[in-house]
Amino acid sequence: MYWLMLNTLGQVKSSALWLRRLSTAKYLPVLTLFTKYPCPLCDEAKEVLEPYKHRFVLQEVDITLPENTVWYERYKYDIPVFHLNGQFLMMHKVQTHTLMKKLESIEEKERPNQR
Repeated sequence: MYWLMLNTLGQVKSSALWLRRLSTAKYLPVLTLFTKYPCPLCDEAKEVLEPYKHRFVLQEVDITLPENTVWYERYKYDIPVFHLNGQFLMMHKVQTHTLMKKLESIEEKERPNQR
């Protein structure tokens, strides 16, 4: 019984440490790229994004997959298309000024108040 209590207490402490680390981890917004294969414009867009990749998580959605027919119907003539945190951001090419402005806005909201 004593061993069980110590073991449980140890798990609780390690869980608390894990949660603390998780809560202090930097939040990265999700940049979704709607693409298909082949897509030379998408490849070019990913190259343009390379210097900024530490500021977001890039998620690629292949619009030609059966589960993505809604996105295919919406974007089949417009890829590459980008959403930031689920909201439309830009299409056809990377507009770095637009992306930086949105990322700065998100980062500003995540920063603790400095008073």
